[in-house]
Amino acid sequence: MGKPTGFMEYKREKGKEVAPLKRVNNWKEYSAKLTDESLQKQGARCMDCGTPFCHMGIEVRGATSGCPINNLIPEWNDLVYKGKWKEALERLQLTNNFPEFTGRVCPAPCEGSCTLAISDPAVSIKNIERTIIDKGFENGWIVPRIPISRTGKKIAIIGSGPAGLASADDLNQAGHSVTVFERADRAGGLLMYGIPNMKLEKDIVERRIQLLQQEGIDFVLNTEVGEDITADHLKEQYDAVILCIGAQKQRVLHMEGNESKGIHLAMDYLTTTTKSLLDSNFKDDQFINTKGKDVIVIGGGDTGADCVATALRQKCRSVVQFGKHPQLPLTRAEDNQWPTDPTIFKLEYAYEEADAKFGKDPREYLIQTKKIIADANGNLKELHTIQMEKILGEDGFYFFKEVPGTEKIWPAQFVFIAIGFEGAETTLADQLGVRITNKKIAASSKDYLTNVEGVFTAGDARRGQSLIVWAIKEGQEVAKRVNEYVSKKPVIVS
Repeated sequence: MGKPTGFMEYKREKGKEVAPLKRVNNWKEYSAKLTDESLQKQGARCMDCGTPFCHMGIEVRGATSGCPINNLIPEWNDLVYKGKWKEALERLQLTNNFPEFTGRVCPAPCEGSCTLAISDPAVSIKNIERTIIDKGFENGWIVPRIPISRTGKKIAIIGSGPAGLASADDLNQAGHSVTVFERADRAGGLLMYGIPNMKLEKDIVERRIQLLQQEGIDFVLNTEVGEDITADHLKEQYDAVILCIGAQKQRVLHMEGNESKGIHLAMDYLTTTTKSLLDSNFKDDQFINTKGKDVIVIGGGDTGADCVATALRQKCRSVVQFGKHPQLPLTRAEDNQWPTDPTIFKLEYAYEEADAKFGKDPREYLIQTKKIIADANGNLKELHTIQMEKILGEDGFYFFKEVPGTEKIWPAQFVFIAIGFEGAETTLADQLGVRITNKKIAASSKDYLTNVEGVFTAGDARRGQSLIVWAIKEGQEVAKRVNEYVSKKPVIVS
């Protein structure tokens, strides 16, 4: 364990961050490292409890508890406390393909399940994880791992998000020849275009892609499987196909006036912004620009928060985020006990920035949009809303009721819809004859095999919209099943 009395001697130290009013003036990562000395103290807080719930990785009432990829957290916490960073990296890499991603953008359910969190702030697991992998790259400890031999088996992976990359990594290390197809111009999926640069700088994603290429994985970009390459061609040329296409079909707002100019889906906003930043540092003007405008984000989740942070960096005039649920409690509710992830009120990075700039948290709770109004030219002008009340019915289920007299008009020139995702896009699945159930590609967690021979699926496409750690876990698991499957097949001779 770390230091036996470390959790009593040392307080949790939050990771360093650039001041809100300073960081909104650029697109760099807002978080920074703690010193080695500070992190060693944070590692010392790990109790090495008898049953380390931090890496159990299960779902309780639909919420993740512990680390789904079963990171050996107490072990590398102990090594960090002792200053053995390289050994800590070796333990971390046993379970996690991409700690540089999870150490930045994972919501860290491991910390919610930390035994210390029963009565005190959790161990700073996420900050320690990020520093371990960053040190690995900085010190040259991470080098290409070239498979000694090749099996002659060829595998196609559709989609280069975390599930696709994890499965590609594991299958390549097993000696198979792996080709990853990506319809965008850069690999990484949502890691590249769905997560803003200030949360995950894209050179970090590109660094990992380059490493995977050096290890033997082929990436075919700007290629839409099903259009540029037929599904039949894939089945003919590859021993197995894995669909890691995500759950990218966004929910739309069904309301009169939703065709007004200025209403956009959140992912379209985030994607075009990041692409323009990378392509030309915004000189190409191929992005949605909210400078000097009133912005409303509909949807209370993380994607909505990213829209808030993006609009702030574009120098919007105002920004508000609408959520249909009440504000979360400051402490765990009775039905949200440890070791489940704490569903409590937090001032995330975007809200801290908005508060610093405008003097107010941008979130509005229990609010319902009733009407969208455009001007004579069809340009968005304003939104009409009403407050709601959440009521527990006699049947034990909650329902929402409008509160009379709470109507309000909000000026807006841009509205971004961030109300979640419906499920996987179905065009490719239809071509392959793959069954869709509840808007997800049907396959069990036992074998990840679809109803079509040799076609597997993993990640959000199979389980629905979820965390990056679940995507990596699914990629790891489908790789095991595909490895077993292709190992029984004869080698294809081209």
